[in-house]
Parts: sequence; C-alpha cells; structure tokens
Amino acid sequence: MAAAEDSAKQLIELRVYHFASQDKLHRFEEFLGTSAPAFSRAGVSPVGIFKLLTKDNPDLKLTADGMDLYVVLPHASFDAMLSLPERLMTETEFLSAGAAIFLAPKSDPAYTRYESSLMLGFDQWPKVVAPAATKSDKRIVQLRIYESHSTERARKKIEMFNDGGEIGIFKRVGLTPVFFGQTLFGSKLPNTTYMLAFEDEAAMKKGWDAFRADADWKRLSADEQYKDAVSNITNLILRPVVGSQI
Repeated sequence: MAAAEDSAKQLIELRVYHFASQDKLHRFEEFLGTSAPAFSRAGVSPVGIFKLLTKDNPDLKLTADGMDLYVVLPHASFDAMLSLPERLMTETEFLSAGAAIFLAPKSDPAYTRYESSLMLGFDQWPKVVAPAATKSDKRIVQLRIYESHSTERARKKIEMFNDGGEIGIFKRVGLTPVFFGQTLFGSKLPNTTYMLAFEDEAAMKKGWDAFRADADWKRLSADEQYKDAVSNITNLILRPVVGSQI
C-alpha cells in the first residue's frame, strides 16, 4: 500500500469503449491486454481493463453481456496525459499489436466510440493501487459513481471520505480500494467515483455486510453535516480481462 501513502495525487482517466459486437469487443480486449506493458513503459501503470457481465449485475436487468470495455489509466500530470499518445508511438510492439485497430476502415471501425472522464485522486488515497496479485479467475471490481445535486454537497462527500474516515473504515472491513477520484471532466457532474477490488463475489458481500454493521460507519452516516451528500449511485460489477494490471 506504499503508493497510497504518496502525497502526489494522480490524474485518473476512465475510458469506456463501445462496440458494435462481442467479436469486436473481444479483439480490442486482447489488444489492450497485450499492450498493458507498453503503457507501463510509457509511464502509465497500473492499467485496468474490465468488462461487464450480465451474471454479475442482476440489478441492471440486462438481457446480454455489456458491449463496453472500461479502462483505467493513471497519469502523473496533465503534461504526461497529453504526451501519452506520442510516447506510445515509439512502442514498436504496441504499434504492431494494434495495427488492425488503428487502420480499421470507416466501414468497419474497431469500436463505435469511446467516452472519457478525468478524475483527481483524493488526499487520503492519491494514487491508483493495484490489489495483491492472485491467480483466481473469480476476481471482480466494483465501480461506484456517487452523483451529488450540488458542487458543495459533492465536496462534502469527498470530505466524508478523507477527513470523516470513510476510507479507513473501507480498509478495515475488507472493502479494498483501488482508487478514489473527484471527477473534473466527464458526465454526471458533479460526482465522486471510486473502485474496490475483491477476490470474489462472496468477499464483496462480506465486506459490505461488515461495513453496514460497523459502529464508526453508523456514527459517520448519521452526522448531519454530510446529509444529502449523494443523490444517485451507479454501481457496476466488472471483471478484469486477461492482461489487466488491476
């Protein structure tokens, strides 16, 4: 957890790629998975690559697996983020692996479009931290977006995490953080977005049960200064793809 103690806040980019078919999604998934080391050499690490499956998200009432890929890219600075494409262009393996992606014709694009949001790490969790390595194929992450009805309430929710001690409660009860970010640019503003990692679904359920029962959380959630800090929650359970560093 050394990275979490570093005071330099990262800029955290969350990309959501949309695809016209599962076949196109799978091909792009393979490309990104094999390209993670190139991103690392370019100074972006750990790279997270995830997909959404129907079986993990019953509350969404999906009729088929998601047609999106979720990609987490940590950047040390704005300059580093802006210069990333140039650095990647010096990566021969990256260019070779992505040739079919980069040169896909207009009539048959590799992906439909992608959306991007940019976040700033929190004081108490300034960087993206990959969970401990495991060979389990049951690993999941939870991506949660907390929308607020005003900028003031959004800031109060961030304060609740940082100064109120909510992050500390998460860590203590088994809700393993990957990142916490104040969204600077993107949709659903103002919002706070964070990601948690779990060995499996059972670990996720156990962690949240412990959180809801925690005495410190009960005290914190009852604190009037944090009232109405969140007006809507998006909750997505995602699976890391082969090659994801998170």
